[in-house]
Amino acid sequence: MRERGRLADQVEGVQRLEQSVSDAMELIEMAEAENDTATADTLVEDLKTFAAEAKRREIESLLSGEADQNDCYVEVNAGAGGTEAQDWAEMLMRMYMRWAEARGYKVSITEQSEGEQAGIKSVTLQVTGPNAYGWMKTETGVHRLVRISPFDAAARRQTSFASVYVYPVVDDKIEIEINPADIKTDTFRASGAGGQHVNKTDSGVRFTHLPTGIVAASTQDRSQHKNRVIAMNMLKARLYELELKKREAISDAAEASKTDIGWGHQIRSYVLQPYQMVKDLRTGVEKGNPAAVLDGELDEFMAAALAQRVGATRSEASANSQ
Repeated sequence: MRERGRLADQVEGVQRLEQSVSDAMELIEMAEAENDTATADTLVEDLKTFAAEAKRREIESLLSGEADQNDCYVEVNAGAGGTEAQDWAEMLMRMYMRWAEARGYKVSITEQSEGEQAGIKSVTLQVTGPNAYGWMKTETGVHRLVRISPFDAAARRQTSFASVYVYPVVDDKIEIEINPADIKTDTFRASGAGGQHVNKTDSGVRFTHLPTGIVAASTQDRSQHKNRVIAMNMLKARLYELELKKREAISDAAEASKTDIGWGHQIRSYVLQPYQMVKDLRTGVEKGNPAAVLDGELDEFMAAALAQRVGATRSEASANSQ
């Protein structure tokens, strides 16, 4: 039902956008025919809004990663620097909460460690909504703030760092689906104690999962049907364990990718003094209104980072094919 709702929202959203653009174009023609420039100008602004939404939906359609549609956890950790860094971590927490709430996502704090004087040492947010992880995964990295310190009596300029780590919410219940074509089935006569029935009929069952080579067999029961059920449960349990190991390996790789919270590792700089600017060091996107960005206006940065990732993936795929 969740997947159905997501797909329906995508289709209906595009249909609404198409209808809105069509209506606006017709109204612009009518306004121009009547020399109503004020109405025409308003409708042109509406078209710019529709264009921005179309661009957002275009980027969103590229969220095809395995976990992109999942909810996510967002960890924010203050870097070295005491109160300054802890205050900056709290500013980032507020920024992400405002961004999520503006999108209609639900945000909850699952863990928070308060700072000694102000701010927070760390916080973990759970963001719940369509494509939450797909959008927010681009925020993983170190964020740098430059400002006049509100905690310094001499009003000196300070540089603070905080790290952000985003990872998907994964359901503990891993569904194991087995393609019957991937299973080789053997039946055999069970040996050992159990009476004439066990020894004279092919009640033992052995399943071999061809893609992985995992074998599960049962001679536990006199009934071949029951042994099939037992062997299948064993096979699913083995595949479940294999899947857990894969996820642990991915998690370990993600942990290893975490960097020091400091110089040389930042993905974005937020400069409040001596000038005002927010610049993403990966994509080059700049905005001259840090207050708006810190109030949750992050879509432009996220969209550019997503587009960059998709472009890199396509280039890699093209190189591999050649």
